[in-house]
Amino acid sequence: MAGRTQGQRAGLTRQAILDAALRLADREGLKALSMRRLGAELGVEAMTLYHHIPNKDALLDGLVEQVVTLAEAPRFGQARWPDVLRDYARSLLDTLLAHPAVLPLVATRPATTPANLRMVEATLEALCRDGFTPDEALAVVYSMTGFVVGQATALAQAAHDDAQHTRGQLEQLSALDESEYPLLARAAREAGAARSRFDFALDAMLTGFDVALRREGD
Repeated sequence: MAGRTQGQRAGLTRQAILDAALRLADREGLKALSMRRLGAELGVEAMTLYHHIPNKDALLDGLVEQVVTLAEAPRFGQARWPDVLRDYARSLLDTLLAHPAVLPLVATRPATTPANLRMVEATLEALCRDGFTPDEALAVVYSMTGFVVGQATALAQAAHDDAQHTRGQLEQLSALDESEYPLLARAAREAGAARSRFDFALDAMLTGFDVALRREGD
């Protein structure tokens, strides 16, 4: 009871709980995340947390929200939408790579908390002003975010392989027999930095959406 009173006096909020949950996940991984462990992290009883977050699923959804909203939100204004989405995609990638423990949640749980939905709604509104239909705009958002999450997952795994001194995919491909796989072996050896490959693919995706929009407008 004393712990709960202490937590309430400390001004415990949903945001404070999510901040602590993200710190705990970053430090010890998702397996360490429980309401009891989180309560200990905050110096309160686990039951106190349920006044702000109703259950474990809501906590996990909140973690997805926390990571996604840490990325710089799209700011359209007078800028062209491909430039705005490019900046957002890069910011989201950086944010996901800074919190790799949460990546499995972002990849598998829909980001449907009010904060995430408001951001998506604002993005759809901007894209529709530029000529997309609502369903096309949603396809743009889903395609781009899915690409970013996939790339972040691959890059996080590559970083893990490096830390464990495990041979990564490119290293394995570059060692292929050139007489049998000449182009694949050469491409692996000459591959640019991972971030350059990400930017190339992202630009190609956004250019494709732009071309499709212009074609529909003709």
